[in-house]
Amino acid sequence: MHRGYEGAKGFSEGKLQELRDQLKRLDLGDRVVVACGSFARREASEYSDIDYYTLSEDDDPPNDVAVTSAIKTVIAQSPAADGAFGTRLSPSEMLANIGGQRDDNAKITQRVLFLLEGEWVYNRDRLFLFRRQMLEKYVRDTMADHQLTLFLLNDVIRYYRTMAVDYEFKTTEGDKPWAIRNIKLVFSRKLLYASGLFSIAMTADRTREDKIRILEELFGVPVIERMRRICGNVALARVMKSYDVFLDRLSDRSVRSHLEALGPNERTDVGFREIKNEGYQFTRELLALFENTFDRTHPIRRAVVF
Repeated sequence: MHRGYEGAKGFSEGKLQELRDQLKRLDLGDRVVVACGSFARREASEYSDIDYYTLSEDDDPPNDVAVTSAIKTVIAQSPAADGAFGTRLSPSEMLANIGGQRDDNAKITQRVLFLLEGEWVYNRDRLFLFRRQMLEKYVRDTMADHQLTLFLLNDVIRYYRTMAVDYEFKTTEGDKPWAIRNIKLVFSRKLLYASGLFSIAMTADRTREDKIRILEELFGVPVIERMRRICGNVALARVMKSYDVFLDRLSDRSVRSHLEALGPNERTDVGFREIKNEGYQFTRELLALFENTFDRTHPIRRAVVF
């Protein structure tokens, strides 16, 4: 099925609205249901899981077991309740111990994805409130106007590198399907990371309040819409040409099944190589976009290297 981003966007938004309508009928109290992954990015197909978790400041919210079960029933295409998704989190816990010993892979994933791609499915206003609180944590009131939000930048870089290392572990020691994970790392994970870099770059030479406002606005829209706001449709066109190839291939069930079945010694497979080679083109275009958007004097250039 040839969908591209616009086709995937329409499908994703239809499913999100359906989930919002169904969850609205439940009594979820002050909980927030947050979607991440391809649905939140508006890149999903009918074969995509819905990655989600819930947020609540209450350590023991009323009817928690029954409510958790009801949410899972509504969100039928959901992952197993382990790792970073399918769990209940506290916003204050997400903000505690950043960079400390208890800041493990799951916590980094939950926190950074909440900022970069988190989409409300239930309780929109509280999600925006929590996002504001998180940004205020990252954007310290001691920052000078000319500075980038380096605390946030370093965490986004750390998350991206953690994903790359995690991929190696899961596909070599964890016996997970490697090919489709590799392709996602080349395309969707990389674009998500880039959207974080581009957004943070926009905070240079702004007051603290403006830095937070800019990040709120950019993180409040899906990844590709965010990149369009920063770079414009024309500048983004070459990146999107390759990205649409990726989305089309993964919306084809036969292609997904083929990638999932490949073993680690089948890297010369024709189907895999076709998408992987497009990934090299995508990476080159994304780098060119970065260099054309932010000239060599821009502080983001130095910050991502040193």
